[in-house]
Amino acid sequence: MALDLRVLSETSVSFWIPTAVLTAALAIKLPTIIRLWKDPLLRAVGGLLLLACAVFVFVTPSTIAWTNRVTGVPNISAPWVYSLLTAFCGSCLLLIIAWRNGLSDRSAATRRATRWVVSVYSGVIVALWVLFALADAPVERQRDLDTYYANTPYMREMILLYLLAHTLATLITSRLIWNWVRTDGLDAWLRWGLKFLGIGYATQLAFDAAKLTAVAARWTGYDLDWLSTDAAPPVACLSAVLIAVGFILPHAGQYLHDRRRVRLAHHELRPLYVLMRSVNGDGVPFLLRAAPELRLTRRETFIRDVLLPLARHIDEGLRARSYDAALGLGFTPERAKALAAAVAILDAVHAGDRAPRREAADDPDTTDLLQEIAAVSRALRHPDAVDAVRASAGAATGTHGPVAANGPSPKADPSPKADPSRTADRTGTTDRAGAEGPVLPHRR
Repeated sequence: MALDLRVLSETSVSFWIPTAVLTAALAIKLPTIIRLWKDPLLRAVGGLLLLACAVFVFVTPSTIAWTNRVTGVPNISAPWVYSLLTAFCGSCLLLIIAWRNGLSDRSAATRRATRWVVSVYSGVIVALWVLFALADAPVERQRDLDTYYANTPYMREMILLYLLAHTLATLITSRLIWNWVRTDGLDAWLRWGLKFLGIGYATQLAFDAAKLTAVAARWTGYDLDWLSTDAAPPVACLSAVLIAVGFILPHAGQYLHDRRRVRLAHHELRPLYVLMRSVNGDGVPFLLRAAPELRLTRRETFIRDVLLPLARHIDEGLRARSYDAALGLGFTPERAKALAAAVAILDAVHAGDRAPRREAADDPDTTDLLQEIAAVSRALRHPDAVDAVRASAGAATGTHGPVAANGPSPKADPSPKADPSRTADRTGTTDRAGAEGPVLPHRR
């Protein structure tokens, strides 16, 4: 196992994989960070991911050698990488505190915790550079500096300081995250993201344990260097990937969820859109680069624009009868309302110009109808249910089969032709039985 880990740690692949994943996470977050630059939490996430990328870029052996060569100081990469790692740890703590408590939380405990993190980890970074300046480390070590200089004065303290600071930050961050995961009311994507973050930080504890064990073994005269040089780097890479996924998942998951919701809403409107297109004779012009939200908005606008004038031809009596019929067939009130609207709209569309047109002053309130276009469109996907409601509504008024598209309203005179002699100059002396007789049902 040690041999396999050594082969993996000797290659730069184990370092560049998490760098690529972290860079991808930063790239996914970057548009939102730029768009909402005033949001401190988003800026903090961007800075955190940037620090994580920098750690893995500068920790690779080739970059370590380049940094030492450019500066002309052997092993100067050590305090530089340790400083980046310490800054990353402090940023994690600050982000979790702000993320969980919210920016509006300015309680004394929150301010005290923030000041403690900033002061402690800033002091650690300063101490790392002071200890390195006091130490004597002339031999460049690209992979095993921690164990090689484990007994060297000041270098020993520097190595132990960064490991303890990292372990402390990891423990506190893990505890905060897992306590947060157990709270109620979290969004599912956020909960899964926190779980990945918690696993990632718990994995970092394994990294710290391997490093500390190898260093302590050197103090007692044992050689467990493979824990530091071969086991710890892959564990750190795995931890970085998990942390990157934890940051990506809430954002990417919500983005995909919103995209799916928009596309589903666009698809659900298709039956009503096709019906309105048959009325208008034309549809929404296709735009190749239109965003899904724009496509949905254009489809909704088109449907409402066609439906608004069509509402003057809708038989409200038929709509009310269809609603009662749908309830009688066992549909829920919401479904019955949508089915009744679908029957009335189909009736108006099929009637065309033959349907009576209301005056503008008599226009019905179409607010409900225009707001329920999605429910009506879903109802049109079930023509059998629409036909059953139509037939039942027609049977309830004494007709056989579906209601005619231009059938008379319940209050209309059903006689085939009105008698002019009976309508001329009526001032209340009209025979009531003769006037209202045709409306009554015939007795058998």
